[in-house]
Amino acid sequence: MEQYKQEFIEFMVDCGVLKFGDFVTKSGRKTPFFVNTGFYRTGTQLRRLGQYYAAAIKEKFGLDFDVLFGPAYKGIPLTVAASMAISEQYGVDIRYCSNRKEVKDHGDKGILLGSPIMDNDRIVIIEDVTTAGTSIQETLPIIKAQGDVKPLGLVVSVDRMERGTGKKSALKEIEEKYGLATTSIVTMAEVTEHLYNREYKGRIIIDDVLKSAIDAYYEQYGAEE
Repeated sequence: MEQYKQEFIEFMVDCGVLKFGDFVTKSGRKTPFFVNTGFYRTGTQLRRLGQYYAAAIKEKFGLDFDVLFGPAYKGIPLTVAASMAISEQYGVDIRYCSNRKEVKDHGDKGILLGSPIMDNDRIVIIEDVTTAGTSIQETLPIIKAQGDVKPLGLVVSVDRMERGTGKKSALKEIEEKYGLATTSIVTMAEVTEHLYNREYKGRIIIDDVLKSAIDAYYEQYGAEE
């Protein structure tokens, strides 16, 4: 596993973003783990988060694209942090763009924040965690309404590796339905591999009991691919 992935897993634990216990997802599934990117709350945390996203984007898509798009609201700080990190780490100036939930009719008018989207722009979409693809369903029409553009793909922080609306993972469903390449900084399989029975800062985060709960969850909700 790449070093940046290992560091990112530990970073999520340190920030309280990755939690283990008893939770219920929006879809009503009882889950032993939960990812809440709302717990990235400081400038230092956002700077590091942007660096991890930048590494994942470079690995999957390269840096020969024009716009990084982050859907409102959580995608707004993500796209700003990642575009800054791409500039700092790789010397490539990518434009950032997000949408507004409501169209603004005065001043800086329109539905977009940041850079306009223009004909022939190649666009990578950035999100926190995708479980059902609802955000992409809302986001793509906004992007495509701006002109003759080319959405290249989607990057998320964690691939939960569970079924979407069918038997395949949400990311796989997005790839097949919308023709977008998808990637994540880490998968839950990588999270489990890195933390299982390994001491981190004086404690075992995923012990045998928790590992059994995670395995049982994936037996019930795990994606076929």
